[in-house]
Amino acid sequence: MILGKFYLVDAGYACRLGFLPPYQGTRYHLREFGSNRPRDQRKLFNLRHSSLRVNMETAFGALKNRFRILDNKPFHKYKTQVKLVHGADECVPSEDSWAPNMNDEHAIHDVVADHNTWAQQRDLMASQMWQHRGSSR
Repeated sequence: MILGKFYLVDAGYACRLGFLPPYQGTRYHLREFGSNRPRDQRKLFNLRHSSLRVNMETAFGALKNRFRILDNKPFHKYKTQVKLVHGADECVPSEDSWAPNMNDEHAIHDVVADHNTWAQQRDLMASQMWQHRGSSR
């Protein structure tokens, strides 16, 4: 994972390293806000999160309409797909070298630490958004 980069994901994902979901139990669909303004930093974060996801989905939809190959199942192996897009990429493991580590006792603690770290990062982002909510974008 590249420092400072993350996937903008929906509430079905856990808050983990590289995955930034909206706050659960807080509205986050644009239509739910209507003309009402968010009344706290969590609602503001979720509103902006939802807005950004809608924009990203629209952009990917436009790309898929323009380049129909993106809508089809890839016919190349994963390793070949990576080379086609990135060339040799040290950040993407090869298929045969990657295996999930399901029996690592430390992994459970890592998941909790990842969650706490990213939840704090999300809280910091939400707080900054709330403090600067009157500023121009």
